[in-house]
Amino acid sequence: MTVIPSQETAMSQQAALEARDLSVVYPGSRGRGPARAVDGVNLRIGKGEIVALVGESGCGKSTLARALVGLVKPTSGQVLYQGAPLDYSAKALKQYRRHTQLVLQDPGGALNPKQNVYDAVALGPRLHKLTEGLPERVHQALARTGLRPPQDFAGRYPHELSGGQQQRVVIAGVLALDPRVIVADEPVASLDASVRGEILKLILQLRDELDLSALVVSHDLGLAWNIADRVAVMYLGRVVEQGTVEEVLLHPKHPYTKALLSVIPSGAEDWRPTLLTGEPPDPTAIPPGCRFHPRCHRWATASEKERAEAACDRRALPVLAADVSHAACHLLRSNAPTESV
Repeated sequence: MTVIPSQETAMSQQAALEARDLSVVYPGSRGRGPARAVDGVNLRIGKGEIVALVGESGCGKSTLARALVGLVKPTSGQVLYQGAPLDYSAKALKQYRRHTQLVLQDPGGALNPKQNVYDAVALGPRLHKLTEGLPERVHQALARTGLRPPQDFAGRYPHELSGGQQQRVVIAGVLALDPRVIVADEPVASLDASVRGEILKLILQLRDELDLSALVVSHDLGLAWNIADRVAVMYLGRVVEQGTVEEVLLHPKHPYTKALLSVIPSGAEDWRPTLLTGEPPDPTAIPPGCRFHPRCHRWATASEKERAEAACDRRALPVLAADVSHAACHLLRSNAPTESV
């Protein structure tokens, strides 16, 4: 596999959570081949850093998130927590999940309707036998998420709460375990627009107060702009571009990132979105060469000479290293990094 070269830096030693050449392949069935949901991904979340993972539905974001918290075992590659490879024994996974917690997108589905707020937040600590001082732990977690005074919320049930309050309870359940990393899968997708900003502000506040690291999965580039330090753009199982928010959202280099950004109205008179044609390809039938080329506006409008030189339909792009701050694209030759085997 061809990988863009990188150097070992202090940043790699400070990573809270990292994926190295991570792949998740689901076996084929009913005449269909294996599905490469995650394919050679390198991704790093630094200590105290928020990384936004963005892309269309079906690109592999949620599978990657679940692999990072140990809910999906990778087919190959590694997940590293504070520099150590993840151990998949039952005992080790239980301990790991205390420190790395998943926040689901649907708080209503994540909460047991027959369980009050106190028991919902206390569930994790009880599972990990953290019962000493449990009421104080639960109330402190509720207060940190803005549910104050916590005594007023502890006895309520999910149907007595708004969507935003339900999501705060879910986050409080995570905080009750004193995690170091949060992986939030579309944490505001099911909430009203008026509530989304409050939850994003809460995540930022918790990062600053508790020195948490976070991976926030979303299809919304606006969310990435508002909350993230860095952005990784995923397409069909691969990270195709990553860098700081300013690098990726203000100066995108990959045609896929540019297409995603182009649909956000700019206010300019000549604004025109770059529409992607068709749906993302089936992960059981990944196109040859650059996997984005069948939907790429740049490829569709390229001259015969440009197509012959770029060979996007025959030449695969290198896998991005975790600390690369630019994208690879055959058609944008000035942006394409040197490849190595």
